[in-house]
Amino acid sequence: MALSIRAATAGDETHWRRLWAGYVAFSGTELAEDIISLTWSRLIDPAAPLFARLAILGGEPVGFAICQEQLATFFRRPICYIEDLYVDPSARGRGVARAMIDDLIALCRTSDWDRLYWYTERDNAAARRLYDRYSATDDHVRYKVNFGAPAGSGKSA
Repeated sequence: MALSIRAATAGDETHWRRLWAGYVAFSGTELAEDIISLTWSRLIDPAAPLFARLAILGGEPVGFAICQEQLATFFRRPICYIEDLYVDPSARGRGVARAMIDDLIALCRTSDWDRLYWYTERDNAAARRLYDRYSATDDHVRYKVNFGAPAGSGKSA
């Protein structure tokens, strides 16, 4: 089956919501409908820095990468942050996640962005086996200050 990666469009909402529900369940989080709708509207708003790429396998969306174009203090050009990357369990092991990362690398190059970066959980061994092929981890440690759980969430993000 042919695999392709493309930008999400307004017509993809139903497919994205199906995949998003799988991602949210996988992460052990609950989100209120208004947050889900807000996220979707941001993804298809050309003025927003948030965007989504969809992986299409056999004509069906099977994964997504949600990213942010960012400006940063140490770089002249924008950078790209992968906030969420998800592949439906039925499509795992077929190179979908790798294709999405390769697609984002190509997008960064054609957009003249300075770098692509992302985080994953320390114990996400399957993802880390793939990610380690692209780059070694660095010495940064993430800190976060939460101001309560996100609205509609079962846990803090």
